[in-house]
Amino acid sequence: MQVGEQVGGQPGGAAARRRKRDREATRRRILDAARDLFGEHGYDGVTVRMIAGRAEANTALVHRYFGSKAALFGEVLAGESMIRGVIAGDPGGLPRRLAEHFVRQVDQRSVTAMSRMLDRSAGHPEVKEILLRYLEDVIVEPMVAQLQGPDARARALLASTIIMGGGPVRRMVGLGDLRAADPADLTDRLTAMFTAALAPSVHRET
Repeated sequence: MQVGEQVGGQPGGAAARRRKRDREATRRRILDAARDLFGEHGYDGVTVRMIAGRAEANTALVHRYFGSKAALFGEVLAGESMIRGVIAGDPGGLPRRLAEHFVRQVDQRSVTAMSRMLDRSAGHPEVKEILLRYLEDVIVEPMVAQLQGPDARARALLASTIIMGGGPVRRMVGLGDLRAADPADLTDRLTAMFTAALAPSVHRET
């Protein structure tokens, strides 16, 4: 047995775990740097070189881990979103969970990193494509999986318009009036809206 070797290959295993931790830490630094820079400057004002510099990495690593700036933006967006966890759970409680999530977002006094990213980037053509994929993969399809009965996708899309519509309203009008409303009443009203949107259609006979 050579010097430094141990039965079971422990040194090699420890080195592999350390490399994995290093990769994960570097990846996390890149994501954090991208989130902050996209929030500060918008998608168009940020380069891969800027992200690498903020993360104390190099551009080759950014491309290796994420492929492109657009893919990195999409991963930051998905990582910052809490809606996936809101949708998961008991299907019967989905309308209430969505309403509570909406009210929490309204009551958010400080602008979140995700809000800053979207406010400064939403008009960019590449970001529009990313948002479409985000809407499909993170919101619509998980909701469809929760629904029973016909027209599940149409119902999920209808509920999605309530969820996603809060962003443009915040950017154009502000949320002061909603924040002034009673949170319990607002939650009840939104629960009714989500319940109606997600319920199977009632076809009326003519």
